[in-house]
Amino acid sequence: MGQPAASTAASGPRVVIVGAGFGGLEAARALAHAAAEVVVIDTKNHHTFQPLLYQVATAALSPAAIAWPIRNLLKTQANAQVLMSRVTGVDPAAHEVLTDAGPVAYDQLVIAAGAAHSYFGHDDWAVFAPGLKSLEDALDIRRRILSAFERAELAGKGRAGPELTTFVVVGGGPTGVELAGSIAEIARDALKSEFRHIDPAMARIVLVEAGPRILPTFPENLAAEAARRLARYGVDVRTNAMVVDIDAAGVTLEDGRIDAATVLWGAGVRAAALVAGLPGEHDRAGRVEVAPDLSLPGHPDIFVVGDGAAVASPDGQPVPGIAPAAKQMGGYVGHVIAARLSGRPPPPAFRYRHAGDLATIGRGAAVVKLGRIELTGLLGWLFWGFIHVYFLVGLRARFFVALDWLWSYVTYHRGARLITGA
Repeated sequence: MGQPAASTAASGPRVVIVGAGFGGLEAARALAHAAAEVVVIDTKNHHTFQPLLYQVATAALSPAAIAWPIRNLLKTQANAQVLMSRVTGVDPAAHEVLTDAGPVAYDQLVIAAGAAHSYFGHDDWAVFAPGLKSLEDALDIRRRILSAFERAELAGKGRAGPELTTFVVVGGGPTGVELAGSIAEIARDALKSEFRHIDPAMARIVLVEAGPRILPTFPENLAAEAARRLARYGVDVRTNAMVVDIDAAGVTLEDGRIDAATVLWGAGVRAAALVAGLPGEHDRAGRVEVAPDLSLPGHPDIFVVGDGAAVASPDGQPVPGIAPAAKQMGGYVGHVIAARLSGRPPPPAFRYRHAGDLATIGRGAAVVKLGRIELTGLLGWLFWGFIHVYFLVGLRARFFVALDWLWSYVTYHRGARLITGA
């Protein structure tokens, strides 16, 4: 494929966007009125609302509630087309993106390839401790969690080893906290009275964090509140606990062993392989250092946004790898390219605006930090829910997710408890 099929409005320079996550979509939308052909390439045919992936993984929502076809999202943008293919590399000299289907030429390139799991040099742990970055990951984790209870029931009354219903979550950031709290909800509420040989409420959930406290990016008082809430739900929170090995039977820490049939990973991420292979300086996570306009130094026609860009916020700290940051970067780069193509002065250097931090702990509880405002408990949970519903794509998704959450809150029921896949 030397050139992709021409779009219905194939005029002007070609802007290729790799990745249809938050950053990629924002870049495409910012170019909606530009005199350019916008080509979005992604290995998936859908955009996923990643902040709620853990809700799919813990059977609170179905996959369709947080994912939408990319073509549908861009169908009204006349200058945009979508190609479903895996991007394997970039040839800056030839101005081509290399894909499984062949090279795609570009005049301007935006790389929004996202991130991958980082096991800190222990990639062999991945098979035993899956991370959470895609719908496929979420469905795999859902299968593992629900299957653990089924295996314990099959063992018979009094014969199931405690490791069958022991769940270890590695990593005390928002993903780990949300996973641990949701697994506790499943065990103590959603599965209540459904089994005859086991009591799901006796499940053991352990949250392991190598640092001195969970939620390290949150204020210390909010992190402490989250730890108290998790303990109230029966989660064993272990800090200063370094993982030294993970195998099929559990986790080995520096100070002991936890036998567990289910181990989940939320401890680290690294830049996608595509980003790690770009020319230039990279940080320890594989992110490439970018210029103030988010372009690749020495390659002004290549931009990197989202989890792959190493850029500092106004306070000197690295811009976090979260959805709002990716959206801000994507929108900014789209405007830079649009200005460049029209001959207008480019916008000032990118400046990240941090809106706040949110993490839900479990049923009716969350911690929220918005500037000087801090919310906890039910009020924090309601605010967390409102924000996430607001940023979902489309009225239908907002309505059904809100309805699912309300139903789950009133009835303690989780309706997406299907075991699928191998």
